[in-house]
Amino acid sequence: MVDYPADLEFDVVLKDGGTARLRPIRAEDRDELDELFNRLSAEAVYQRFFRAKNKLTPEELEYFTNVDYDDRMAFVVLSEATIIGVGRYDRTKGEDDSVAEVAFAVDDAHHGRGIGTQLLQHLTYYARTRGITGFSAWVLPDNYPMMRVFRNSGFTLRRHVSEGVYLVEFPTEETPESLVAEGEHEKRAIATSLLPIFYPRSVAVIGASRNPASIGGRLFHNLLSESFAGAIFPVNPSAPAVNGVRAYSSVLEIPDPVDLAFIVVPKQYVIAAVRECAEKGVRGLVVITAGFSEAGEEGESLEDELLEIVRNADMRMVGPNCMGVLNTDASVQLNGTFAPLYPPAGNVAMSSQSGALGIAILDYAKDLNIGISTFVSVGNKSDVSGNDLLLYWEDDPATDVILLYLESFGNPRRFSRLARRIGRKKPIVAVKSGRTSAGTRAASSHTGALASADTAVEALFRQSGVIRTHDLDELFDITALLANQPVPKGRRVAVLTNAGGPGILLADALESIGLTLPEFSGDLQKRLQVHLSDEATVRNPVDMVASAGPDEYRVCLAELMDTDEVDAVIVIHIPAAPTGTPETAAAIRDASVANAGKKTLLSVFMRSEGPPPELHSDEFRVPSYRFPESAARALARAAAYGEWLERPTGSIPVIGGVNPGAARATITQFLEEVGDEGGWLEPDQVAEVLSAFGLELPRSATAPTADAAAAIAAEFGGPVVLKVISDSALHKSDIGGVALNLDGEQAVREGFDRVTSVVDDATGVLVQEFIAGGHEVIVGMTEDASFGPLILFGLGGIFVELMRDAAFRIHPITDLDAAEMIKEVKASKLLDGYRGEPPGDVPALQDAILRVSALIGAVPEIVEMDLNPVKVLPPGQGIRAVDARIKVRRISSAYVPGRVDIPATESTRA
Repeated sequence: MVDYPADLEFDVVLKDGGTARLRPIRAEDRDELDELFNRLSAEAVYQRFFRAKNKLTPEELEYFTNVDYDDRMAFVVLSEATIIGVGRYDRTKGEDDSVAEVAFAVDDAHHGRGIGTQLLQHLTYYARTRGITGFSAWVLPDNYPMMRVFRNSGFTLRRHVSEGVYLVEFPTEETPESLVAEGEHEKRAIATSLLPIFYPRSVAVIGASRNPASIGGRLFHNLLSESFAGAIFPVNPSAPAVNGVRAYSSVLEIPDPVDLAFIVVPKQYVIAAVRECAEKGVRGLVVITAGFSEAGEEGESLEDELLEIVRNADMRMVGPNCMGVLNTDASVQLNGTFAPLYPPAGNVAMSSQSGALGIAILDYAKDLNIGISTFVSVGNKSDVSGNDLLLYWEDDPATDVILLYLESFGNPRRFSRLARRIGRKKPIVAVKSGRTSAGTRAASSHTGALASADTAVEALFRQSGVIRTHDLDELFDITALLANQPVPKGRRVAVLTNAGGPGILLADALESIGLTLPEFSGDLQKRLQVHLSDEATVRNPVDMVASAGPDEYRVCLAELMDTDEVDAVIVIHIPAAPTGTPETAAAIRDASVANAGKKTLLSVFMRSEGPPPELHSDEFRVPSYRFPESAARALARAAAYGEWLERPTGSIPVIGGVNPGAARATITQFLEEVGDEGGWLEPDQVAEVLSAFGLELPRSATAPTADAAAAIAAEFGGPVVLKVISDSALHKSDIGGVALNLDGEQAVREGFDRVTSVVDDATGVLVQEFIAGGHEVIVGMTEDASFGPLILFGLGGIFVELMRDAAFRIHPITDLDAAEMIKEVKASKLLDGYRGEPPGDVPALQDAILRVSALIGAVPEIVEMDLNPVKVLPPGQGIRAVDARIKVRRISSAYVPGRVDIPATESTRA
C-alpha cells in the first residue's frame, strides 16, 4: 500500500480557459462520486459500464474510492468541491503486470472542456513512476469523445475490434508526438484563459477615484485617455460619477457583462470585491492592491484565500501587488496601469515582476522609441505567471520579441521547456536580479560548493536559449536590435565610420567578445575606394575620414549590405560639421529599407542629443547607440542567439543496461536503517547504485584492520589505494586520508596506519584497485531547492574548487547538453591531447554524464553526488570513477517539487 500522495494536487487550465482542481481520489469522495454518477446521462453511463445502470452499489463506491495509489490509481477533477470528472487505471493481473486498463467518466455538463485529456495526461505521468509501460481501454464504437481523446494524445495507438467493442492499446512512454500534443493543448488553454485580460470587451475599475493623484484615479484616467475600445464602468460607492462616467456602488449593479475588473481598493476590501466579481461572472482580474504575500504570513494567508476564490470561479488573475496591464493593439487600446505614460505601439512584449521598475521600463521604451505590444506587471504571480505569458505570446501575431524582468522563478522546469520551444520562434531577453546575494551555498560536496546562487539561473538560460543581460541598459540595447533587425547569420562584422578613433574602439570591442572583422577581398576594397578620398582606408574598418558625407555613406553602405563577406554592418557617425546628420541618418535608413531586412544593420551616433529621428521609417528602424561598445555587446548577444537557433535541439537518450529497481532497493534499505533524513551511502552501497546504471568503480572492499587491508590487496594483485572511512572526513585527500599506489604488504600496512591516524573516528579503510594514468575530471550533482537537480562537469581531483573550471546544466540533460558541457570547460583541451598529452575517451565520458542524468531521474532520493575523480582513459578504454559519494533522503512520492512539469498545470503543493 502506497501512502496517499498528498503533493499531487494541481490547478489545471482547461480547454475553454476555465480552471479546475485535479488530485488523487480519496476514500471520503464516496458521496461526491455517487453524485457524479447520478448526473451522468443514460448514454454516458452505458459508454462507461457497457450496460444500463441506475446507481452505484455501496460495494462499487467503496471499491472506486479506495485505491492503493500503485496498482490501482484514480484522479478526480473538481469544480469547487464538486467532482466533474474521474479517470482511473487498474494494473492487469497476470504475467504482464506492466499494463493497466484505463477508464474515464466526465460530467455531461462539462464535456468538451478537455477534462478527459487532462486526466489521461496525469494518469500516464503517474503510471510511469509505478513501472506501468502500457495502457489499454475498451471503447464502444459510438463513444466518439473518448476515441478523440486517445487519438489526439500523440501516443501510438493500436486498435482491435472484439464483439463490436474497440480495444485501444498504447504505451505510456513519452513520444515526440505526445509532447507536441500536450504542448498544443497547454498553449491553447492558457492563451484562451488570458484573452479576457488582454482583449476585454468591458472593464470595471473597482476603486475608481475622483482624486487624480490616487492610484484608482490615475488608472481610470489612463483607460479613458487612451480611448479604450470597450465599455468602462467605475465602481465607487461614495461617488455618483467618476470623470463624468456614471459610477456603481458594486460590480453586481453593473447592468452589462464585465470581462475584466481592476481591483484598486484597500487590502481589507479586496476579498469581498473579488467575491462579487466571481458572482458577476467576471473572467479576468488585475489586483493592483498590495499587502499580500510580500508583506508576511498574514498577507500570505489572505493571498491563498484570494487565489482559492479566483480558481473556483474560473477566473484568471494578474497580481496582486502589481502595476497593471496594457495592450497597444488599436482594436483595444487598453492602458490598465497607473503609470504616467503610454509607450508607442510595437512588436515587443514585456513582463516585469517589479511595478516601480515597470514604470521606469515604459519610460525608457518610450524614450528609445521601442514599441510595445503588451506589458504585464505580474506582481506576486499568485495566478498568472511568466510561464503563462510566454504561452500567450508564443503565437501572438503582434509580438516578435519577449522581454522579462525576473526576481524569482515559479516553475523553472516549465520555464525551460517553454523557452526552448518559444525561443526558436521569438527571441526571449531576460534580466534577472539577485545574482550574488546568496553567495556560495553551504554544502558538503565539491558539486554543492561550486554551485553559487546564480549557477542554476545561468544554466537554465543557457539551455533554454534565453538571451541574458546583466542590466537594463543591455536589455534595451539588445531589444532595440532584435525588434528592428534580422538575427545575424554569423559573427563577421563590417565597420563603416567617418572617424578612425571610434572605429578602432569598436574593432577592439568586437574582437574582445568573439566577433570578427574580416579583411575585405581586393575586389570589394576597390569598389569601396572608388567612392572615397585617397586618405580613406577600406580594409575593414572602413574609415571614410571626416570629410565623408551622406553620399559616401549611401554608396558604401550599399556595397557592404550587398556583399556576402560579412553578416552584419555597424555604421559610426560623428557630426564633424553643423549640418549633414539628418541626411546621413536618412541614408542609413534607406540602406536598411533597400536591404529589406536581409542583413543586420546597427548605427552609432556619438552625440548628446541621441539618435536622429530620420533613422526610422514606417517599416524599418535602425537601432542606434551612443557608444561603440554598446553596439558591439548587443550584436554579440544577437549573434550568439543566432548560433543557438542553428544548433540541433538534442534529445534525451534512452540509456541501455540500467536497473533502476536495483538502485532504488539499495537506497530504500539504507533509508530504512538510518531514517527519513538519510545521509551518505556506504562505499559498497555507492558501488551498487552506480553499477545499476553502468557506472563501474574499481574493485574495492572495506578493511577494519591492517591485516584485513593487506589480505584484500593481495587478493586484488597489483597496487592499491587506501581511503580512510570516517564520518568526519568529507574530503579525505585534504587531510591526508588517502594513500595512492601502494604495492606490497608492507606498503599497505604502513599506508593503513598513516590514513587512519589523521582522524579520531576512523573505522577502517576502503581498499581499492589503483587506476594508473588517465585525465582526472569530476561529474556531480546537487539539488537546488527551486530548480531541482544541477549536473556538474569539470576539472577533477583536488583542484576542482580552486580552479572552478566547471559547467552546470539543469536536469534532465540532452546528448547535446552533455557534449557541450565537456567542451565548455577550459581543461577539456587536455582530453583532446593537448601539447602531446594522450587524449581521453570523450564518447565514454559523455555517456557517463548521461548515465548520471538517467540515475538522478530514476532515483529522486539522491540529493548530492560526487564522482571525483573520474579517470578518463585513452580512447576506447572508457572511464573509471575512482571515488564516489552519494547523499540521499526519503521523499513522499516520485513527484518531487522542482522536478514536476506537467503541461497546463501548477502544483498547489510545490
